[in-house]
Amino acid sequence: MTVTALARLMPAELAELTNRSQVSATTSNTSTTPITPISLNQSTYVVHKPDKELSKLRRLWWEEGNIHPQAKWEEAELPYIIAEGITLEEYEERTDKFNVRGLWEWVDYKVIIYELPSKHHETFIVSITSEIMEKCLPVKRTDASIGGLGAIRTRTDNSGKEADACFRPSKPPVRSPNGSDGEKEPWPNIVVEVAYSESEQHVLEKVNNYWLRNHSRVHDAIVIKIDPVSEKYEPPTRMQFEFGTHDEHGNPTNIQQGQCVIKISLSCLYHDTFTDVTIHRRLLPDPIILDFLAIRTEFLRMYRTR
Repeated sequence: MTVTALARLMPAELAELTNRSQVSATTSNTSTTPITPISLNQSTYVVHKPDKELSKLRRLWWEEGNIHPQAKWEEAELPYIIAEGITLEEYEERTDKFNVRGLWEWVDYKVIIYELPSKHHETFIVSITSEIMEKCLPVKRTDASIGGLGAIRTRTDNSGKEADACFRPSKPPVRSPNGSDGEKEPWPNIVVEVAYSESEQHVLEKVNNYWLRNHSRVHDAIVIKIDPVSEKYEPPTRMQFEFGTHDEHGNPTNIQQGQCVIKISLSCLYHDTFTDVTIHRRLLPDPIILDFLAIRTEFLRMYRTR
């Protein structure tokens, strides 16, 4: 059974973490709630129809890679269908041409925008990726090294998606067409999804129904939801992204080392690796612990003003 949780960064609550089996979250002010998977037949893609001129301006992102300043993307309801009747090959060509990864997806010949580009989204991806790779440094350049695959492209179930970050050890090819590329490419073991303008419902459906749909795909997923803040309130956003720094009543608390952590077991990290790969248990702790104090600090440091 797939159980998904969520690590949420917002002013006053909630810090949950996500997993299929081996990833867990422990914090002094966190609750974990099971998420019921939603059937793939239940579409979350509602067609929002702006006026003709606005629709034309927004389509420039698909046609030219141009996020037009008058397209009012900040007012768009996501997920947003920007193009229809598009083949997967056309979609992949455009995402490469315009360097769009982790913002668009392709489902049933539709190109769907589920995330808008933002500094907060990109900075947090780098912060958590750096933390994971730092924890794996002791096995770097060994046969047990962990690779960061970035926003690697995947295709299956008549859809194409990219997570924000992916990680795995060396793994043998799988039987076609079960690979992450629709052929023989092995799936990542861990994916990270950071949702800023993307809705919580959409990111969790994607995790449950795509990444963790069965055990031949991704083994575990880490989901971070950052609640967006209006540009006119930009200074307070530095507080908005603190993890676990307020209780349920909005009172500030002081996060300490070890309060908000993700634990990743080595059996998860090395799931389905080559049988001759030596897992260096003397070099890596089991489980590996990601401390969100460090991740949060790194994130906030980038937006320090004085």
